[in-house]
Amino acid sequence: MISALIAFALVIALCFFGIRIGFATLFVGLGGFMLERGIGPGMSLLGGQVMETASSYSLSVVPLFVLMGVFIYRADISGDLYRAAHARLGHRKGGLAHSTVLACAGFSAVCGSSLATAATMTRVALPPMRRYRYSDRLATGTIAAGGTLGIMIPPSVPLMIYGLIAEQDIGRLFIAGIVPGLLLVVSFMIAVAIWASLRPEDAPPGERLEGEGGRAAVRAVLPILALFLLVLGGIYGSVFTPTEAAGIGATGAALIALTRGHLWKLSEWIDALVEASVTTAGLFMVVFGTMVFAQYINLSGMPFDLMFWLNDMELSPLGLVTGICVIALLLGMIFESLGILLLLVPVFMPALLAAQVDLIWFGIVVVLVTELGLITPPIGMNVFVVRSVVEDVRMADIFAGVLPFALAMLAVLALVLALPELATWLPGLAG
Repeated sequence: MISALIAFALVIALCFFGIRIGFATLFVGLGGFMLERGIGPGMSLLGGQVMETASSYSLSVVPLFVLMGVFIYRADISGDLYRAAHARLGHRKGGLAHSTVLACAGFSAVCGSSLATAATMTRVALPPMRRYRYSDRLATGTIAAGGTLGIMIPPSVPLMIYGLIAEQDIGRLFIAGIVPGLLLVVSFMIAVAIWASLRPEDAPPGERLEGEGGRAAVRAVLPILALFLLVLGGIYGSVFTPTEAAGIGATGAALIALTRGHLWKLSEWIDALVEASVTTAGLFMVVFGTMVFAQYINLSGMPFDLMFWLNDMELSPLGLVTGICVIALLLGMIFESLGILLLLVPVFMPALLAAQVDLIWFGIVVVLVTELGLITPPIGMNVFVVRSVVEDVRMADIFAGVLPFALAMLAVLALVLALPELATWLPGLAG
């Protein structure tokens, strides 16, 4: 147990010094192998663990969904999503903020990246909100919070990674994320409505988008909606596997980009493939490093010591999951979402299995918690992304703007904890 705690402290220290979590966990895990087994056997353990992880067929779903997100991003559909929402809601009090939430949900549903959603929607939604004199706090807070929908609404990279670590069906996890994702959208819109009611000067109504312009905006997003329904519907109906769905989604996204006048040059294809490759390599480095670290933690006996300790405390399954959520919230002040997942899940997996916790439900809960970490200080990755695009807004104002949405996320988290059926109902219907 002591050696495992020292290893965790070393990982945190290396991250504070600017070393990426994938390399930090790889180095500490390798050092632990060598101390436990010697230099030669330690290197063999490292190679064996990386090869075992890399050869997993389930991992092939990651680059394909990443490629789908890159094609969607390059198809420049974010503006159409925003205009379609604006056509229906923009003329209402707080309507532009509502439109931003819906556009973020739509973009993240086919992109799968919170950071990409936050960066893109900052450029798309902030100018019109400023034009109609929305307060910077509400405008930037809505965008930063809306970007977090990218890791709950499927396809979601964190849900994919969780499925690989916990050995759970990725398709069932995607389906399980639908209802909590919709609850988040509704809770964010309620938060906007309350803000607009209490401070109407912060959220004045915009113009109604009527006539052919409004209808054209809605028609423009229909291919994206069709792609989303095809991918998720195919998984839900067991027509194809998540990996096949990812391949179909990437192909559909490329076709959408082509019909919109993109990807007609070889250089565009090269740029898109390079971007997807770099993103995938970064994700795989995190996965490999953390799996090596998790293997060392298992060798140290910490997960089983922790399980016996928790058994002595006689925690209920809900109490165990709540305790893990508290730890995840604290780690959210230091690490980004994938780092939290990859550090926590392997450590607590034996205790979760012993307590007979539904791992599909737990996956949704832990992703919700890490999602909250994207907008909470001191890290708040989505806040930093928005700040990097809009440099004339103070960081403190963005954090103040996301506070109502953080409270809304906590409310949804409490609902999912109290009512596991919100996450398990749809997967149960799928069989």
